Amino acid sequence: MRQPLRFALNRMVAPRLPLAEFIQLAVALKADAIEIRNDLKGVEIENGTPPETVRHLCAAHGITVLSINALYPFDVWNDERRAQALKLAAYARDCGAQGLVMCPFNEPDSRNVAERAAGLRTALTALAPILRDHGLLGFVEPLGFETSALRRKRTAVEAIKAIGGLDVFRLVHDTFHHHLAGEQEFFPALTGLVHISGVEDAKAPLGSIVDGHRVLIGDADILGNAAQIDSLLSTGYSGYVSWEPFADSVHDLADIRQALGQSMDYLSRQLVSATPLPGREQ
Repeated sequence: MRQPLRFALNRMVAPRLPLAEFIQLAVALKADAIEIRNDLKGVEIENGTPPETVRHLCAAHGITVLSINALYPFDVWNDERRAQALKLAAYARDCGAQGLVMCPFNEPDSRNVAERAAGLRTALTALAPILRDHGLLGFVEPLGFETSALRRKRTAVEAIKAIGGLDVFRLVHDTFHHHLAGEQEFFPALTGLVHISGVEDAKAPLGSIVDGHRVLIGDADILGNAAQIDSLLSTGYSGYVSWEPFADSVHDLADIRQALGQSMDYLSRQLVSATPLPGREQ
């Protein structure tokens, strides 16, 4: 039986709004959860907003903080990464977030496959006790770009199992990255969060699609969002589906509430008739 569709808003939906207005946007759209980010200028966390302020504002409006997005590059473990992880984990705990999104190295990489795999397991092993100590989950987000050191969820799952991390690590299923990586497998039982956005440039070569192409979801979407989400919800995923459009065209909208509401309605209607994509249930 398909699980209910629950929407959340990633801060990337409206990165220029003050936090209070962003929370009001979520309330207006009946999305009762948000993700905040550490990579946006002028807003929390970068502007020094205390975590207690985030916690109190969200609690006052019945909003859950799903994550801080993101620890990067989590799979290149060193003293700098440890310090960054500890700082973000403390902020996440104090603002009431459920976990940290963790993104892999996404630049030209001189390491071979074995070295990348070893680096991934080293990082997961080091991060697990930090997350446990702070009462957090680690949301591992494979990136489908060709330059990414971790492109597919299967690789992440195998590493998580190998280091005994099933209690503390979950996957992020990002519909954009799932499409870019050419993935076929779904892992609903191990998925802790879903990120969604649309791409409408059907003529762009797959390898040329970047974050700037990511818009709201409409009838020109080429990512198969409805089918991906239906596959997850129909096989047991019961978490949030969080909107994460990166395109300036979305950020420049005069009325993001109306546009996002229309996209939410469109996707909800599509799910009524969606055919799940094939993929191994895990």
